[in-house]
Amino acid sequence: MKCIEISEVSALAAHVKPGSSEPVLLTDHGRVVATIVPADEDDAQSMLLSINPRFGAILERSRRRLESEGGLSSEAVRERLGIPAGSRGSTRRAKRRPKGKRG
Repeated sequence: MKCIEISEVSALAAHVKPGSSEPVLLTDHGRVVATIVPADEDDAQSMLLSINPRFGAILERSRRRLESEGGLSSEAVRERLGIPAGSRGSTRRAKRRPKGKRG
């Protein structure tokens, strides 16, 4: 992966701004060669995983195993882990705090 500071690409700087929700298409003689889409850190991590061949292979291996061996329901997982059936953990992710700040 390549990472370029936006200030290094002066022609793009006016079109790619923090808080923007509009994608930008990069073209070469009218043909699209790349797309810049607004993203945060989580979006970037998800995108990088989605194009990582090793991660894709892990997912595919897991899909094949699920098809051949079956899976467990969430109730069965709770039972195996000794978690009471009625209890549910938080499904929301904790917000990250900026480094150096404590609450």
